[in-house]
Amino acid sequence: MSQAVVTFKVMPESPEVDLEELQSFTEDQINDFFSPDELKVKKEPVAFGLKALVIQFTMDEEEGNTDDLEDTLNEHEDVRSAETTDVRRAFG
Repeated sequence: MSQAVVTFKVMPESPEVDLEELQSFTEDQINDFFSPDELKVKKEPVAFGLKALVIQFTMDEEEGNTDDLEDTLNEHEDVRSAETTDVRRAFG
């Protein structure tokens, strides 16, 4: 089985959104969809106090794509947008 490293960006609706709650929700969804071996989260400043969650995780390529995860996250009331920004095959 090949592993893929996926980078995902979640943009909150506003700077007032509790990023810890949003991060917890996002991690739960990722775990439900993919059971990742490794998951890392960064908070990336955007502008005017707004911060995006940049999440990187590994998954088996056979588990499919991230479309359903994106749809689920985009339905959350505190999410302006959620998108896969990069997918690479892991080596090593």
